[in-house]
Amino acid sequence: MSGREALSAHLGRGITTVCRAWALMRRDGVVMGFTDHDRALAFEGIAFRPGTGMSARAVEESTGLAVNNTEAFGALSDDGITEAEIEAGRYDGARLRAWVVNWQDVTERLEIFAGSLGDIRRAGGAFEAELRGLTDALNVPLGRVYQKRCSAILGDPDCTFDLDRPGYVAERPAEGIEEARVFRFAQMGGFDEDWFRHGVLRVTSGAAAGLSGLIKRDRVAGAGRVIELWHPLGAQVAPGDGLRIEAGCDKAMATCQFKFDNLLNFQGFPDIPGDDWVITDPAKSPRLDGGSRRR
Repeated sequence: MSGREALSAHLGRGITTVCRAWALMRRDGVVMGFTDHDRALAFEGIAFRPGTGMSARAVEESTGLAVNNTEAFGALSDDGITEAEIEAGRYDGARLRAWVVNWQDVTERLEIFAGSLGDIRRAGGAFEAELRGLTDALNVPLGRVYQKRCSAILGDPDCTFDLDRPGYVAERPAEGIEEARVFRFAQMGGFDEDWFRHGVLRVTSGAAAGLSGLIKRDRVAGAGRVIELWHPLGAQVAPGDGLRIEAGCDKAMATCQFKFDNLLNFQGFPDIPGDDWVITDPAKSPRLDGGSRRR
């Protein structure tokens, strides 16, 4: 008998011992379990803790491709979900599963929701999070974008470039940090100025491990270097914390060809006409034979 069938039989007895359980899986690999029961539960290799602050309203389900949504709410606490972790973005896009389970026999359970966290609001020592069903992914626009610059992300399956190639990544400890946004290094040679502009800075150890930021500026300062992010990281970085700094791409064809030697995988259309093409005057040229104007 499956867990669903066993739970259905249990519910048919009239007197039940059921509760709800939630498993939250963050993008950094941390898995957290919660239950509204007053005792701890465990199944599927997850420990579900009581009283650590998470519950949910009823799930709104519908047929077809409509998105099933609900909300989760609870208390911010040191042993559960903390405000600092929410501020750092550690719960952004986290996956969540929810079950109805017989707490006397956890093999009797039914998964009632699977999806991800959406917007999170917090106030007065509590939080409230939107839960988005699996069909929410169908709301993402898909299809090829025709534009002059490359539509791929450096290192993705369309680009195929290996960012671990020597000369395209720097791994070193943090030195001078300002506002979790400006990183100063006393010595960092071997890379041209602006080499890391448009790239990514990732924190690999310390309190901010797992966080990353897009690089706005990369300039040489004497023998040293200054790398500035567009936005501060959500947690403090201390001197000595590990950093991985990846080269950046501005999506131009010349950059793809000469900086990365990856022109065969360029996903842009540099010769596509611009928005003003329809109002362009005829070319004043000795050759008007209907050929390409780009010769």
